[in-house]
Amino acid sequence: MAALFRPWTNTAFRVALVAIALGAVAVVVAPMIYVRTPQWRRQLDPVDQPVQFDHRHHVQDDGIDCLYCHQLATVSPTAGIPSTDLCMGCHNQIWNDSPMLEPVRRSWFSGQPIPWNRVHDVPDFVYFNHAIHVTQGIGCESCHGRVDRMGSVYQVADLSMGWCLDCHRQPERFVRPKNLVTEMGYRPDDQAERGRALVQEYGTRSVTTCTACHR
Repeated sequence: MAALFRPWTNTAFRVALVAIALGAVAVVVAPMIYVRTPQWRRQLDPVDQPVQFDHRHHVQDDGIDCLYCHQLATVSPTAGIPSTDLCMGCHNQIWNDSPMLEPVRRSWFSGQPIPWNRVHDVPDFVYFNHAIHVTQGIGCESCHGRVDRMGSVYQVADLSMGWCLDCHRQPERFVRPKNLVTEMGYRPDDQAERGRALVQEYGTRSVTTCTACHR
C-alpha cells in the first residue's frame, strides 16, 4: 500500500515546527530588543519647541553659560528651564519685534509659562538628582552631549541603566574640575590620573546599590 504522505513531508513538518517555535520566540524577544533601540527612544531626533531657541547662537556667539539659564542644576534635583522673565531680560531690547519671539512676548504679557517640550526624561521609577552630579564635577556634556553645536536639542545618551552604571562604577573617567562643569569640549590628556585625584579630593563614591536610583 502506498504511503499517505511523500517522504519529503517529514522534513517539511520539522521545518514548520522549527519556524513556529522561532516565531513564538521572536514575538516575545523582538519588542524587547526594539524598545532598546535609538529609533524607539527617538534618541537622536531633534525635539521641536514652541520657540526656535538655537543653543549654537546663545552658547557660541553670545557666550551664555549653561547655568545662566539652568540655574537650579547645582542646587536642585532638576536643572530647571529658563523663565520668561529671564528670556525677556535680553529680548525686551534685542530682537524685541521678531516674529520668532512672539511666543515669548505672549508668555510675558499673559503670565503663562512657555510650554517647553522635555528632551531628557527618565522613567518615573528612576531617581536622578542634577545637583549631586554637577557639584561632584560631572560636566553637562557628559550626559547632554555638545549642546553648543545643536540647533534643536536632542537626546545623545541612551539613559539606560547600563549607561548610568558605567559612570557610577568608574567616576574617575568623567569627573572634571568643578569650575569646568559647563565647559564644552573638555578633553584632558591626563583624564585617568586627574580623574582619580579629583574623585579623592571631592570624596566621590562609586555608588551602585539599587536604592541609589530606585527609591
